[in-house]
Amino acid sequence: MQAITTITDTTVPIMKENIDTDQLIPKQFLKNILKTGYARDLFYDWRYLPGGKPNPDFILNDADRQDATILITGDNFGCGSSREHAVWALKDYGFKVVIAGGYSDIFYMNSTKNGLLAIILPEDQRKYLASIPADEKITVDLPNQEVRAEDKTFSFDIDPLWKHKFVNGLDDIAITMSYEDKIEQFEQGMAKF
Repeated sequence: MQAITTITDTTVPIMKENIDTDQLIPKQFLKNILKTGYARDLFYDWRYLPGGKPNPDFILNDADRQDATILITGDNFGCGSSREHAVWALKDYGFKVVIAGGYSDIFYMNSTKNGLLAIILPEDQRKYLASIPADEKITVDLPNQEVRAEDKTFSFDIDPLWKHKFVNGLDDIAITMSYEDKIEQFEQGMAKF
């Protein structure tokens, strides 16, 4: 997992409530078993008109927003089915951080395990961040647990264990491998029986 400490970048505001995983990556695109190849289909039903032409009214098709890595959104983000593909699609598109009012438990855990930083902020703070122009950047400072924009600073909470994992770029496999010597010792000891 790639470490996340401080990210300064532009944002994409999609201030809708209850964006579910089927809206993030519709079911017809779940055949791929890799964690890549989903960027084109993220928000498919909103991004494209019938026939596959880009919807000019959807913000991801706005040239000024296409390289942003921070998504600002509503409450209950990632609700619906437990598909991990939704997180893969967000990451594959280039998002590193999602700032919402809340998440479904399964989506939140899928995010943390796949290196997508999911931050919770109150509605008034998210509305402020969503109002920032496309060419202005905000800063997400994970070590200090702050989101900074212009002259405002918003604090957020994160479980210390997840913070440690993100800051150090550790996923569950990397943590397990840090005990490789002890695992080998145990296996050698078990081989004697």
